[in-house]
Amino acid sequence: MITDSGRPAPRQRPWTGMIGGALLAVAAVLLAAGVLPLDSAAEVADRTWSILLFVIAATLVAELAAAAGVFDAVADRLGRAAAGRVVVLWLLVVALAVVATVFLSLDTTAVLLTPVVVLLARGRGLDAMPFALTTIWLANTGSLLFPMSNLTNLLAAHTLGLDAWEFAALMAPAAVVGIVVPVLVIGVTYRRALRGRLAPAPSAPLQDPALTWIAGIIVAALLPTLVSGLPVWLPACAAALALGVLIAVRRPTALSWSLMPWQIILLACGLFLVVETAHAHGLSAAVAPLVGQGEDIPDLLRVAGVGALVANGIDNLPAYLALEPLATEPTRMAGLLVGVNAGALVTPWASLAILLWHERLLGLDVAVRWPRYMAASALVAVLTVVTAVVLLGLTHA
Repeated sequence: MITDSGRPAPRQRPWTGMIGGALLAVAAVLLAAGVLPLDSAAEVADRTWSILLFVIAATLVAELAAAAGVFDAVADRLGRAAAGRVVVLWLLVVALAVVATVFLSLDTTAVLLTPVVVLLARGRGLDAMPFALTTIWLANTGSLLFPMSNLTNLLAAHTLGLDAWEFAALMAPAAVVGIVVPVLVIGVTYRRALRGRLAPAPSAPLQDPALTWIAGIIVAALLPTLVSGLPVWLPACAAALALGVLIAVRRPTALSWSLMPWQIILLACGLFLVVETAHAHGLSAAVAPLVGQGEDIPDLLRVAGVGALVANGIDNLPAYLALEPLATEPTRMAGLLVGVNAGALVTPWASLAILLWHERLLGLDVAVRWPRYMAASALVAVLTVVTAVVLLGLTHA
């Protein structure tokens, strides 16, 4: 279904909540039976409450900003700034996707930005696929720079005790590769579609200019605070509250409990507890021979490669949780993040962002040919992971 703003209406995702609820039920049984030690469960809760609070707040910020028309307004201005050139418009979309991913997380880019840029491309008579691939590939491969870019990064930064800038210093070489490689692949693959002039398109008037401008200012003010050294959940909660009040005053019908990412939180909590149970019963010892112990380039490639394979097999969050205890040194942790973030591209279930991206494309009647998508994504994943890991090894040797 398409809303009156032209964007697909958010779809309910009961399967996510059902899986998360089932995992939580399993964890409760394991806890009651003593299989999951109470101390371990308490340690997981103490470690993750602030991370999950940030995920909730950041999701609300992105959803409320979208409801206020911020993303639509930015996309409209990109269209005007493209100077009539298709390739310039695409490069501006690349920049927008990078900023959205780095500061507001990969789900923002995959879920909220995808319909905006697809409609932007269609409105100008362009092939939508290079724009759609830009959002999903950069959502994953571009989510390496800051802790808030990805839930796995938040967990890793907490484990390593790094603030946003220390984390960025560690991940910067890989983050650059994660942006450059998919952009080059799309640029070469779709070079003909990205040539030429843009068809003229009228600018869409803002439904509520005051609402959009004030919401945009709130989001713009949030971004630097996320790297200011404050716990990221504090400014994110403040921005979510401010946007919530603004929407309640200007467009109350946009407020709904469905904006809350309940299903994702249930899934994350269930995974945390179930994987922690597995660790309490020897998971780390079982997988240690696969990932090695060193910090040279071959061992970094091992941990990244195993992370990517497991992520494409079962999803990137459980892959990270399973391998995290074997990558507590900073460089090994960086290699693991490259594998489970940038490498989680190939299968539809490799990351939740891919599934949500696909749902949004279905709402826009954009067909994804999975064999072709998986082949292209495998190329991007291999090039990104190998190049990023080698550069990490050389930089941090």
